[in-house]
Amino acid sequence: MTDIDARLAELGLTLPDAPAPAANYVPFVISGQMLYVSGQVSNGPDNMICGRLGADMDVAAGAEAAKTCALSLLAQVRAALGGDWGRLKRVVKLTAFVASAEGFGDQPKVVNGASDLLVEVLGDSGRHARSAVGVAALPRGVAVEIEGIFEIA
Repeated sequence: MTDIDARLAELGLTLPDAPAPAANYVPFVISGQMLYVSGQVSNGPDNMICGRLGADMDVAAGAEAAKTCALSLLAQVRAALGGDWGRLKRVVKLTAFVASAEGFGDQPKVVNGASDLLVEVLGDSGRHARSAVGVAALPRGVAVEIEGIFEIA
């Protein structure tokens, strides 16, 4: 796997601090060689990215929102591994939820924002299985929420 910090810097990306849970749950769980990261919501550097795809957001804006979710997922992975990126083997699966207006069907294109970022940063280790689900609403009105499963050493 590539040097993740160097690759992030090369791409001009900065990981946020690992977000604290907003309710009664933990941000991640390690079980054996699997790391399960709780859903990370679309949150930009200044505030939450809110909206509904197909109503007040287009696919490009949704993909950018999904990208912020991927950065938060990586921040949680870094926290879970105590900063030791060498323990990360691969991204196994993403489950993504996209706040969608009735009739909106481009959830996969929105979630590509997260998937593309993970492959850009992690190379082939970032390729993963995935679900992209449209929902009527998400917590705090955010546009996208994504949870992840990672294999670790």
